Amino acid sequence: MKVTYIENQLKLEDYLYLRKEVNWKALSPTQAQKALTNSLYTVHAVYNDRVIGMGRIVGDGAVICYIQDLIIHPEAQHMGIGSHIMDMLITYVDSLREEGTEMMLDLMCAKGRESFYEKKQFIARPTDTLGPGMIQILKDRG
Repeated sequence: MKVTYIENQLKLEDYLYLRKEVNWKALSPTQAQKALTNSLYTVHAVYNDRVIGMGRIVGDGAVICYIQDLIIHPEAQHMGIGSHIMDMLITYVDSLREEGTEMMLDLMCAKGRESFYEKKQFIARPTDTLGPGMIQILKDRG
């Protein structure tokens, strides 16, 4: 299976398509385009002229970055594509790191997917020194 990985050229329609294929919350086209435009880095996987996976990095590029929207089409899962995209995302963030410094690379994963990320040396919180991760969802007032 010959998969091509393309950096920083993810199209809006492909992003929305992949989100829909994994039953993630729908985004407005404007919201999705702003998310892509403000990403530090994107990578997507193509097989037979079809986008089958993607990931993106958001953050400040100096102190902290986040892996965001790692999505693999259900028909392409468990084929190593997600792992390869993760490696590319991690390599990109490490390339930003100033010599002699540390940088945090964070993510939030779906329940039950922790072991996938643990294979890439991510740790679950809380730990003895790190509290739990937290989130707030800002909803439409209408």
